[in-house]
Amino acid sequence: MTNFSGVQTMSQNVYVQSGNYQTYVDLLVEKQLPGLHLTTDKNIATILLADPPLVAASIDEFPQLKWLQSTFAGVDPLMVNGLRQDYQLTNIKGIFGPLIAEYVLGYLLSYQRHFSAYKQQQNQAQWSPREYRSLVGLRMVILGTGVIGAYLAKVAQSFGIHVTGINSSGNHPQGSSFDAIVRRADMGSVLNTADILVCTLPGTPETRHILNQKNLALCDSILLFNVGRGINLDEDALIPAIEAGQVEHAFLDVFQNEPLISSHPFWNHSAITVTPHIAAVSFPHQVVDIFADNYLRWIKGDELNFQVDFTKGY
Repeated sequence: MTNFSGVQTMSQNVYVQSGNYQTYVDLLVEKQLPGLHLTTDKNIATILLADPPLVAASIDEFPQLKWLQSTFAGVDPLMVNGLRQDYQLTNIKGIFGPLIAEYVLGYLLSYQRHFSAYKQQQNQAQWSPREYRSLVGLRMVILGTGVIGAYLAKVAQSFGIHVTGINSSGNHPQGSSFDAIVRRADMGSVLNTADILVCTLPGTPETRHILNQKNLALCDSILLFNVGRGINLDEDALIPAIEAGQVEHAFLDVFQNEPLISSHPFWNHSAITVTPHIAAVSFPHQVVDIFADNYLRWIKGDELNFQVDFTKGY
Protein backbone atom coordinates (compact mmCIF):
# COMPACT_ATOMS: atom_id res chain seq x y z
CA MET A 1 0.00 0.00 0.00
CA THR A 2 1.17 3.52 -0.75
CA ASN A 3 0.15 6.61 1.12
CA PHE A 4 0.69 10.11 -0.20
CA SER A 5 -1.13 13.01 1.36
CA GLY A 6 0.46 16.45 1.06
CA VAL A 7 -2.79 18.24 1.92
CA GLN A 8 -4.69 17.76 5.18
CA THR A 9 -7.85 15.86 4.22
CA MET A 10 -9.71 12.73 5.22
CA SER A 11 -7.97 9.62 3.90
CA GLN A 12 -9.61 8.09 0.84
CA ASN A 13 -8.96 4.37 0.37
CA VAL A 14 -8.60 3.66 -3.34
CA TYR A 15 -8.45 0.16 -4.81
CA VAL A 16 -7.19 -0.42 -8.37
CA GLN A 17 -8.42 -3.42 -10.36
CA SER A 18 -7.21 -3.36 -13.93
CA GLY A 19 -5.22 -5.21 -16.53
CA ASN A 20 -2.95 -2.15 -16.40
CA TYR A 21 -2.69 -2.28 -12.60
CA GLN A 22 0.94 -1.23 -12.16
CA THR A 23 0.68 1.54 -14.73
CA TYR A 24 -2.32 3.01 -12.91
CA VAL A 25 -0.60 2.73 -9.53
CA ASP A 26 2.51 4.49 -10.85
CA LEU A 27 0.46 7.27 -12.46
CA LEU A 28 -1.59 7.80 -9.29
CA VAL A 29 1.57 8.03 -7.18
CA GLU A 30 2.90 10.66 -9.58
CA LYS A 31 -0.31 12.69 -9.23
CA GLN A 32 0.17 13.12 -5.45
CA LEU A 33 -3.55 13.56 -4.93
CA PRO A 34 -4.39 14.86 -1.44
CA GLY A 35 -5.42 12.18 1.03
CA LEU A 36 -5.41 9.39 -1.54
CA HIS A 37 -4.38 6.08 0.02
CA LEU A 38 -3.86 3.14 -2.29
CA THR A 39 -5.03 -0.07 -0.68
CA THR A 40 -5.13 -3.75 -1.52
CA ASP A 41 -7.76 -4.42 1.14
CA LYS A 42 -11.20 -4.74 -0.43
CA ASN A 43 -12.86 -4.40 2.98
CA ILE A 44 -11.79 -0.78 3.47
CA ALA A 45 -11.83 0.51 -0.12
CA THR A 46 -14.35 3.30 -0.66
CA ILE A 47 -13.21 4.20 -4.18
CA LEU A 48 -12.51 1.85 -7.06
CA LEU A 49 -10.58 2.60 -10.24
CA ALA A 50 -11.40 -0.47 -12.28
CA ASP A 51 -11.95 -2.22 -15.61
CA PRO A 52 -15.68 -3.12 -15.61
CA PRO A 53 -15.20 -6.71 -16.90
CA LEU A 54 -12.71 -7.44 -14.12
CA VAL A 55 -14.58 -5.87 -11.22
CA ALA A 56 -18.11 -6.99 -12.09
CA ALA A 57 -17.63 -10.48 -10.67
CA SER A 58 -16.23 -9.17 -7.37
CA ILE A 59 -18.27 -6.01 -6.85
CA ASP A 60 -19.93 -7.47 -3.73
CA GLU A 61 -16.52 -7.90 -2.10
CA PHE A 62 -16.24 -4.15 -1.48
CA PRO A 63 -18.58 -3.45 1.47
CA GLN A 64 -17.52 0.20 1.83
CA LEU A 65 -17.70 1.12 -1.86
CA LYS A 66 -19.04 4.62 -2.49
CA TRP A 67 -17.70 5.50 -5.95
CA LEU A 68 -16.40 3.44 -8.87
CA GLN A 69 -14.48 5.18 -11.65
CA SER A 70 -14.57 2.94 -14.71
CA THR A 71 -11.44 2.87 -16.85
CA PHE A 72 -13.65 2.23 -19.90
CA ALA A 73 -16.42 4.17 -21.59
CA GLY A 74 -18.59 1.05 -21.66
CA VAL A 75 -19.89 -0.18 -18.33
CA ASP A 76 -22.14 -2.97 -19.62
CA PRO A 77 -20.76 -5.66 -17.26
CA LEU A 78 -21.86 -3.54 -14.29
CA MET A 79 -25.41 -3.21 -15.66
CA VAL A 80 -26.25 -6.91 -15.37
CA ASN A 81 -29.47 -7.59 -13.47
CA GLY A 82 -28.83 -8.47 -9.86
CA LEU A 83 -25.57 -6.56 -9.45
CA ARG A 84 -25.54 -3.92 -6.75
CA GLN A 85 -26.13 -0.29 -7.74
CA ASP A 86 -25.66 1.40 -4.37
CA TYR A 87 -22.66 3.49 -5.39
CA GLN A 88 -21.81 6.30 -7.77
CA LEU A 89 -20.52 5.08 -11.11
CA THR A 90 -18.56 7.27 -13.52
CA ASN A 91 -17.04 6.36 -16.85
CA ILE A 92 -14.60 7.76 -19.39
CA LYS A 93 -15.75 10.32 -21.92
CA GLY A 94 -14.24 13.01 -24.11
CA ILE A 95 -11.16 11.08 -25.27
CA PHE A 96 -12.60 8.63 -27.79
CA GLY A 97 -13.83 10.92 -30.58
CA PRO A 98 -10.44 11.27 -32.30
CA LEU A 99 -9.71 7.55 -31.98
CA ILE A 100 -13.05 6.49 -33.47
CA ALA A 101 -12.65 9.03 -36.26
CA GLU A 102 -9.18 7.65 -37.05
CA TYR A 103 -10.58 4.11 -37.20
CA VAL A 104 -13.58 4.92 -39.40
CA LEU A 105 -11.83 7.29 -41.78
CA GLY A 106 -8.72 5.10 -41.90
CA TYR A 107 -10.66 2.04 -43.02
CA LEU A 108 -12.93 4.11 -45.25
CA LEU A 109 -9.99 5.64 -47.11
CA SER A 110 -8.18 2.33 -47.41
CA TYR A 111 -11.30 0.63 -48.77
CA GLN A 112 -12.25 3.34 -51.24
CA ARG A 113 -8.71 3.77 -52.54
CA HIS A 114 -7.85 0.03 -52.67
CA PHE A 115 -4.71 0.41 -50.54
CA SER A 116 -4.72 -3.26 -49.44
CA ALA A 117 -5.05 -4.41 -53.02
CA TYR A 118 -2.16 -2.20 -54.13
CA LYS A 119 0.04 -3.67 -51.41
CA GLN A 120 -0.70 -7.14 -52.74
CA GLN A 121 0.02 -5.96 -56.27
CA GLN A 122 3.32 -4.49 -55.12
CA ASN A 123 4.34 -7.86 -53.69
CA GLN A 124 3.68 -9.33 -57.14
CA ALA A 125 5.34 -6.45 -59.05
CA GLN A 126 1.98 -5.86 -60.71
CA TRP A 127 1.10 -2.42 -62.16
CA SER A 128 -2.70 -2.36 -62.32
CA PRO A 129 -4.55 0.90 -61.54
CA ARG A 130 -8.08 0.53 -60.16
CA GLU A 131 -11.02 2.87 -60.40
CA TYR A 132 -12.03 4.52 -57.16
CA ARG A 133 -14.60 6.92 -55.78
CA SER A 134 -13.69 10.04 -53.85
CA LEU A 135 -15.11 10.59 -50.38
CA VAL A 136 -16.38 13.99 -51.51
CA GLY A 137 -20.15 13.88 -51.80
CA LEU A 138 -20.65 10.60 -49.97
CA ARG A 139 -23.44 10.46 -47.40
CA MET A 140 -22.70 9.20 -43.91
CA VAL A 141 -25.35 8.38 -41.31
CA ILE A 142 -24.13 8.22 -37.71
CA LEU A 143 -26.23 6.44 -35.09
CA GLY A 144 -25.49 8.44 -31.96
CA THR A 145 -24.86 12.19 -31.76
CA GLY A 146 -22.88 12.35 -28.53
CA VAL A 147 -19.27 13.42 -28.18
CA ILE A 148 -17.96 10.57 -30.34
CA GLY A 149 -20.55 10.93 -33.09
CA ALA A 150 -20.17 14.71 -33.17
CA TYR A 151 -16.39 14.50 -33.48
CA LEU A 152 -16.62 11.90 -36.23
CA ALA A 153 -19.13 14.09 -38.07
CA LYS A 154 -16.75 17.06 -38.01
CA VAL A 155 -13.83 15.01 -39.33
CA ALA A 156 -15.95 13.35 -42.02
CA GLN A 157 -17.22 16.73 -43.18
CA SER A 158 -13.63 17.88 -43.66
CA PHE A 159 -13.40 15.21 -46.37
CA GLY A 160 -16.50 16.57 -48.08
CA ILE A 161 -18.88 13.95 -46.67
CA HIS A 162 -22.49 14.93 -45.91
CA VAL A 163 -23.33 13.73 -42.39
CA THR A 164 -26.72 12.97 -40.87
CA GLY A 165 -26.99 12.16 -37.19
CA ILE A 166 -29.57 9.87 -35.60
CA ASN A 167 -30.66 10.31 -31.98
CA SER A 168 -33.71 9.66 -29.83
CA SER A 169 -34.99 13.25 -29.80
CA GLY A 170 -34.25 14.59 -33.26
CA ASN A 171 -32.70 17.66 -31.65
CA HIS A 172 -29.45 19.13 -32.93
CA PRO A 173 -26.78 18.81 -30.19
CA GLN A 174 -25.34 22.15 -29.14
CA GLY A 175 -22.00 22.83 -30.75
CA SER A 176 -22.17 19.94 -33.21
CA SER A 177 -21.88 20.31 -36.98
CA PHE A 178 -24.21 17.63 -38.35
CA ASP A 179 -25.76 18.57 -41.67
CA ALA A 180 -29.04 17.06 -40.49
CA ILE A 181 -30.51 15.29 -37.46
CA VAL A 182 -33.22 12.63 -37.61
CA ARG A 183 -35.11 10.95 -34.78
CA ARG A 184 -34.30 7.30 -34.22
CA ALA A 185 -37.94 6.48 -34.83
CA ASP A 186 -37.62 8.00 -38.32
CA MET A 187 -34.22 6.58 -39.25
CA GLY A 188 -35.72 4.57 -42.08
CA SER A 189 -36.17 7.81 -44.00
CA VAL A 190 -32.41 8.28 -44.40
CA LEU A 191 -30.99 4.76 -44.45
CA ASN A 192 -31.82 4.32 -48.14
CA THR A 193 -29.74 7.41 -48.98
CA ALA A 194 -26.66 6.42 -46.98
CA ASP A 195 -23.33 5.35 -48.45
CA ILE A 196 -21.82 4.84 -44.99
CA LEU A 197 -23.59 3.84 -41.77
CA VAL A 198 -21.70 4.16 -38.48
CA CYS A 199 -23.09 2.95 -35.15
CA THR A 200 -21.53 4.66 -32.11
CA LEU A 201 -24.42 3.93 -29.72
CA PRO A 202 -24.05 2.53 -26.20
CA GLY A 203 -25.52 -0.88 -25.48
CA THR A 204 -28.96 -0.47 -23.94
CA PRO A 205 -32.31 -2.27 -24.23
CA GLU A 206 -33.43 0.49 -26.62
CA THR A 207 -30.42 0.10 -28.93
CA ARG A 208 -30.17 -3.69 -28.85
CA HIS A 209 -30.23 -5.06 -32.44
CA ILE A 210 -30.93 -1.62 -33.91
CA LEU A 211 -28.88 -2.90 -36.83
CA ASN A 212 -31.40 -5.60 -37.62
CA GLN A 213 -32.85 -7.28 -40.70
CA LYS A 214 -35.60 -4.66 -41.03
CA ASN A 215 -33.29 -1.64 -40.93
CA LEU A 216 -30.49 -3.22 -42.98
CA ALA A 217 -33.06 -4.07 -45.67
CA LEU A 218 -33.58 -0.33 -46.16
CA CYS A 219 -29.93 0.14 -47.10
CA ASP A 220 -28.38 -0.14 -50.54
CA SER A 221 -24.77 -1.30 -50.74
CA ILE A 222 -23.62 0.59 -47.65
CA LEU A 223 -20.31 0.46 -45.86
CA LEU A 224 -21.27 -0.47 -42.29
CA PHE A 225 -19.20 0.34 -39.20
CA ASN A 226 -20.09 -0.90 -35.72
CA VAL A 227 -17.82 0.80 -33.17
CA GLY A 228 -20.41 1.18 -30.41
CA ARG A 229 -21.47 -2.03 -28.71
CA GLY A 230 -21.74 -5.57 -30.03
CA ILE A 231 -25.38 -5.99 -29.04
CA ASN A 232 -26.38 -3.18 -31.38
CA LEU A 233 -25.91 -5.50 -34.36
CA ASP A 234 -28.11 -8.53 -34.94
CA GLU A 235 -25.22 -10.71 -36.08
CA ASP A 236 -27.54 -13.26 -37.68
CA ALA A 237 -28.88 -10.54 -40.00
CA LEU A 238 -25.53 -9.34 -41.35
CA ILE A 239 -24.47 -12.03 -43.81
CA PRO A 240 -27.96 -12.23 -45.39
CA ALA A 241 -27.83 -8.43 -45.77
CA ILE A 242 -24.47 -8.72 -47.52
CA GLU A 243 -25.78 -11.45 -49.82
CA ALA A 244 -28.80 -9.27 -50.64
CA GLY A 245 -26.58 -6.33 -51.61
CA GLN A 246 -27.78 -4.17 -48.74
CA VAL A 247 -24.32 -4.12 -47.12
CA GLU A 248 -21.26 -3.95 -49.35
CA HIS A 249 -18.73 -4.33 -46.56
CA ALA A 250 -18.94 -4.38 -42.76
CA PHE A 251 -16.18 -3.16 -40.45
CA LEU A 252 -16.81 -4.61 -37.00
CA ASP A 253 -14.84 -3.79 -33.85
CA VAL A 254 -17.36 -4.95 -31.25
CA PHE A 255 -19.32 -8.16 -30.89
CA GLN A 256 -22.07 -9.70 -28.78
CA ASN A 257 -19.57 -12.15 -27.28
CA GLU A 258 -15.90 -11.28 -27.03
CA PRO A 259 -13.45 -12.56 -27.96
CA LEU A 260 -15.10 -13.72 -31.16
CA ILE A 261 -14.96 -17.51 -31.27
CA SER A 262 -12.64 -19.00 -33.90
CA SER A 263 -15.51 -20.78 -35.65
CA HIS A 264 -17.55 -17.61 -36.15
CA PRO A 265 -18.40 -17.07 -39.85
CA PHE A 266 -17.33 -13.42 -39.70
CA TRP A 267 -13.64 -14.33 -39.57
CA ASN A 268 -13.44 -15.71 -43.10
CA HIS A 269 -16.05 -13.62 -44.87
CA SER A 270 -14.52 -11.50 -47.63
CA ALA A 271 -17.01 -8.65 -47.05
CA ILE A 272 -16.39 -8.40 -43.31
CA THR A 273 -13.42 -6.84 -41.55
CA VAL A 274 -12.97 -7.95 -37.94
CA THR A 275 -10.88 -6.03 -35.40
CA PRO A 276 -10.51 -7.05 -31.71
CA HIS A 277 -12.25 -4.13 -29.95
CA ILE A 278 -9.37 -1.73 -30.52
CA ALA A 279 -11.05 1.19 -32.30
CA ALA A 280 -10.78 3.38 -29.20
CA VAL A 281 -8.88 2.16 -26.18
CA SER A 282 -8.60 3.90 -22.81
CA PHE A 283 -5.03 5.13 -22.48
CA PRO A 284 -4.08 5.00 -18.77
CA HIS A 285 -2.64 8.52 -18.60
CA GLN A 286 -5.88 9.96 -19.96
CA VAL A 287 -7.97 7.83 -17.60
CA VAL A 288 -5.93 8.98 -14.62
CA ASP A 289 -6.36 12.62 -15.65
CA ILE A 290 -10.14 12.13 -15.65
CA PHE A 291 -10.01 10.22 -12.36
CA ALA A 292 -7.84 12.89 -10.74
CA ASP A 293 -10.26 15.66 -11.69
CA ASN A 294 -13.17 13.63 -10.34
CA TYR A 295 -11.23 12.74 -7.20
CA LEU A 296 -10.69 16.42 -6.38
CA ARG A 297 -14.40 16.96 -6.92
CA TRP A 298 -15.14 14.00 -4.67
CA ILE A 299 -13.15 15.23 -1.69
CA LYS A 300 -14.75 18.68 -2.02
CA GLY A 301 -18.23 17.19 -2.21
CA ASP A 302 -18.83 18.45 -5.75
CA GLU A 303 -20.79 16.63 -8.44
CA LEU A 304 -18.71 14.11 -10.37
CA ASN A 305 -18.20 14.28 -14.12
CA PHE A 306 -19.46 11.55 -16.44
CA GLN A 307 -21.89 9.93 -14.01
CA VAL A 308 -23.63 6.82 -15.31
CA ASP A 309 -27.39 6.49 -14.92
CA PHE A 310 -28.05 2.89 -13.88
CA THR A 311 -31.57 3.10 -15.31
CA LYS A 312 -30.21 4.00 -18.76
CA GLY A 313 -26.98 2.06 -18.76
CA TYR A 314 -24.82 5.01 -19.81
